[in-house]
Amino acid sequence: MPAHKIRVENGRIQLDEPTDLPNGTELVVLPVDELEDVVFVRDDGHDDEERAELHASLDRALDDSAAGRGVDAWEFLEQYR
Repeated sequence: MPAHKIRVENGRIQLDEPTDLPNGTELVVLPVDELEDVVFVRDDGHDDEERAELHASLDRALDDSAAGRGVDAWEFLEQYR
């Protein structure tokens, strides 16, 4: 479902376009300038152990990159053309 742009007018939230949301649907509304602090959580299909392994792997990759132990992605892909 696409995001909808809304505005506040006279203290009320106004949606300028129709929506196909059913009546009674609850929404959470945040000002755009607060979105950088929001983490959206969705089921990723991993259990806690798998997720911990993934995060550890990503941490190792970031450490390698920071230490200069990386390879340019385009150079890497050129090997397989």
